[in-house]
Amino acid sequence: MQSVSVIVVSNGRPAALRRCLLGLSQLDYPACEIIVVADATSMQAIAASGLVKVIKVVAFDTPNISAARNAGLAQAAGDIVAFIDDDAVPESLWLTHLAAPFDDGAVSAAGGFVRGRNGISFQWRARLAFPDGETVPIEVDGVRPTLMTAGPGRAVKTEGTNMAVRRKALVAMGGFDEAFAFYLDETDVNLRLAAQGATTAIVPLAQVHHGFAPSARRRVDRVPRTLFQIGASLAVFLRKHGLASHPTAQVPRAQQHQRLLRHMVAGRLLPGDVWRLLRTFDAGWAEGLTRPLAQHPTFGDPRPFLRFPATHRPHVIESARIWQATAARKRAAQSVRDGAIVSLFLLSPTTLFHRCRFNDAGVWEQSGGQFGKSLREEPFVRPWRASARVAREVARVQAVRYNS
Repeated sequence: MQSVSVIVVSNGRPAALRRCLLGLSQLDYPACEIIVVADATSMQAIAASGLVKVIKVVAFDTPNISAARNAGLAQAAGDIVAFIDDDAVPESLWLTHLAAPFDDGAVSAAGGFVRGRNGISFQWRARLAFPDGETVPIEVDGVRPTLMTAGPGRAVKTEGTNMAVRRKALVAMGGFDEAFAFYLDETDVNLRLAAQGATTAIVPLAQVHHGFAPSARRRVDRVPRTLFQIGASLAVFLRKHGLASHPTAQVPRAQQHQRLLRHMVAGRLLPGDVWRLLRTFDAGWAEGLTRPLAQHPTFGDPRPFLRFPATHRPHVIESARIWQATAARKRAAQSVRDGAIVSLFLLSPTTLFHRCRFNDAGVWEQSGGQFGKSLREEPFVRPWRASARVAREVARVQAVRYNS
């Protein structure tokens, strides 16, 4: 079993970090350590988690995700370094699946699938990335890992909230480029690995749920508060990889403009907000054209590996009608306190779409209509008995949530 160092960066989001740490505490992978790189605000969540003695804590107040990840990497003692955002929660078998491809010595990196806010649909699956910053989706096997070796000008995309890299490979290339304070930081790593002919594994069953928590850069509805760092990182990225394709800001600026217009049409922005935000993009682009490239630290020896108590837990299934939710949630929360991983299914006699969330009690709670669909490609209505519907949903999550 490969030893894994999991790095979480948190800046100003203690509530999100608390939930992330609760999810990490349910991992079934005994050869891991957890490293949290956090500002003073997020330190509150670490103190409240009860995990202070079993995680490595790195104080870091600078709002630069690449520099923060490098600070975590400097303390990583595992063979593999995995990354997850503070507003994401892993399924309990996340590391079991994500680390497995590294048993092949040719594999340098791996990336898993990311589920979005409804906990059912995928936000990101498999993609390729290119020197102009664009990505395209690709089809891969939905269960087995797919190993891909790209090359200069084309990279296998891994998502910063669900990726892993062999530590020695990441350290050898200088870690993350700190010129990317936010945005395109992991895509830069992907292209640098591709230039070396590295092999990347896409691992569908290594899944995390990503919530897009609000931050200084975006609201809870994903509307940007500022585009400064996006503009700056695009300028840096194109200077490094693809300036020939986009020598000016015209194309990326137009793409951001269209994004803002969609928010305006949906009623989330006023016309004046669109132009104000575009000005922050322009200012970021101008700054990014002069920002020094390839800002990499020197890595020394990390602190000794600090084994995290991530061991196998029993899986408890709770199900109830929606009007029985209060009592069912109490039972589920108690089972979590007793040391179980709990899947709670709350069904209504309707055709409502299903949603799944990891709640503050540490319960995987899925709710929706008995006759409604969970997977979005399914028919709108299917005649289920309640017990059969629960059994089907349990089977759907088993491969990522628990070992039978």
